[in-house]
Amino acid sequence: MVVVFEHLAGRVWLCPGDPEPEWVQAGVAVIADERGSVVVDAGQSPSHARELQAAMRTAGLPAPRWLVYTHHHWDHVWGACAWPDVEIVGHVSGAELLRAEADRPWSTRYLREEIRRNRRLGPSFRARALAVDSWDELRVLPPTRVFTDELELPTGVLVRHVGGRHAPDSTIVVVPDSGVMLLGDSWYPPPAHLRTPADEPDLALVGRLLDDDIGWYVSSHSPPMTLDEARAAIAG
Repeated sequence: MVVVFEHLAGRVWLCPGDPEPEWVQAGVAVIADERGSVVVDAGQSPSHARELQAAMRTAGLPAPRWLVYTHHHWDHVWGACAWPDVEIVGHVSGAELLRAEADRPWSTRYLREEIRRNRRLGPSFRARALAVDSWDELRVLPPTRVFTDELELPTGVLVRHVGGRHAPDSTIVVVPDSGVMLLGDSWYPPPAHLRTPADEPDLALVGRLLDDDIGWYVSSHSPPMTLDEARAAIAG
């Protein structure tokens, strides 16, 4: 898949994730600003992050100063070690989880052992093996700046904790002047290895987030929706 940033609205640009589910590749957003861009999610690996950086340069987007984690899952944070000179922003609960993740001996051998221990990890861990070119360069990085409820970055970007069943640190990013809300995976059911047949998307969470002043709603693994499309999706 070609990595390219496309303009959505105002100062928000999107690079969609790979539509092939087996790749587990989340989309990445850039909020462009001459004071320094905000990158929302890091890419699934160092090599993916470098592709994103090249795509930013091609699109003429300003260099990033902030990198925001929507949550701690690997496909959103494993590229962080390849983003130089950025402040990494994330929820305090995700920082604790990522410190534990950083201590795990990530390697093909470790992934294989973990799959043998728990077969439900197979799809996620096989995707990780495909994503990482070199385990030697992978470093799992906790945020360098944490928040609890809400944080406003110097460029007017709002970072807000919403939690939910998918991840305890799920965070949305709101760009009021562009009418865009980046949802991450906040309304998704739990990850596949933790999911039960009763788990469903949390449409009520999205319903609470809808705002007449926000025209676009962007999930990490789905095409952007307008406000009307989001309302229709919730109504069923």
